[in-house]
Amino acid sequence: MTFPRIAPARALAAAALGCCLVVSGAAFAQPAKTLKFIPEADLRSLDPIWTTAYITRNYGYMVYDVLLAVDEKFNVQPQMLEKWEISADKLTYTFTLRDGLKWHDGAPVTSADCIASIQRWAKRDVFGQKLGDLTDTWTAVNAKTFRLKLKKPFPYVLDALAKPSSNVPFIMPERVAKTDAFTAVTESIGSGPFKFVKAEWVPGNKVVFVKNPDYKPRKEAPSWGSGGKVVKVDRVEWIYIPDSATAAAALGAGEVDWWQQMPPDLIPLLAKNKDVKIENTDPLGSIGLLRFNHLQPPFNNLKLRQAVLMVVVTRTTTPSPSRATPRTASPAPRSSPAARRSPTRRARKCSPASVTSKRPRPW
Repeated sequence: MTFPRIAPARALAAAALGCCLVVSGAAFAQPAKTLKFIPEADLRSLDPIWTTAYITRNYGYMVYDVLLAVDEKFNVQPQMLEKWEISADKLTYTFTLRDGLKWHDGAPVTSADCIASIQRWAKRDVFGQKLGDLTDTWTAVNAKTFRLKLKKPFPYVLDALAKPSSNVPFIMPERVAKTDAFTAVTESIGSGPFKFVKAEWVPGNKVVFVKNPDYKPRKEAPSWGSGGKVVKVDRVEWIYIPDSATAAAALGAGEVDWWQQMPPDLIPLLAKNKDVKIENTDPLGSIGLLRFNHLQPPFNNLKLRQAVLMVVVTRTTTPSPSRATPRTASPAPRSSPAARRSPTRRARKCSPASVTSKRPRPW
């Protein structure tokens, strides 16, 4: 079987949703359907508010859900919300949750959970901090309805709550969201499409998620981060393989189904394998940067920073489609002039290509 491309969550955000919105498969049957996925990094933190690490953000999209999300046209759409209303003076926003939202322990999602989660997020995220500065009050009207009152109009309220990448305003249970924003949460309980299996978590090796049977996806078609997150596998295993040659061998042998982010120089090799499909899951691309701390020695010395710039060769780090195969989607776009002047572009983060196995699974 082949796996369809999933809309990106990097951003704007996106490989996160590529991990979350699951892949195609037949109806549930024995044995359990397991997707084995090689992620971009090792999962070390379970708190997507405490850290901006993309791997933790991706974990967040598996386990948690959001009030609002951005679709493929960059429009804000409801996700956990049924609706929202804005007062004529643009100072009051009233939000109503949709029916059927439950935490992984079976308890219902409430307004108090949402308020506490947004308040914690607003202490860490720059966009959230701006919203927090302009917030007068958050009030729970009832279990499903809550209200935001602003000190003055802020036209980006919905955009802030729909922020697709780190830090994402994921909704957590109130008791968890009451954790100090500068203390990492270690408990994993969300309302999203998957449950994290902490007992099977092996840091540096494997992360396991299982389908949340109580999750009710929206009826709309998936569109980037919005719409119905319909889970079609029973289990997802993130198999962390930091060595590229080992990861390529595992994919070629059918030991894993999907490699999120391969080095560009392996694209031509993998493209020769008829059982492997290569595609661009992030057409927007991304550029990795390393910034000198110019406040501390030795790079507080301008001459030293200029010296480093002189010895760094900036070049296009990903091969063009013509040097791979016609099936290989276009790699990351060329950087801006400002980025080309940076001495620290990192190839691995620039590559948007991922590979999936075409081998049939015993599902």
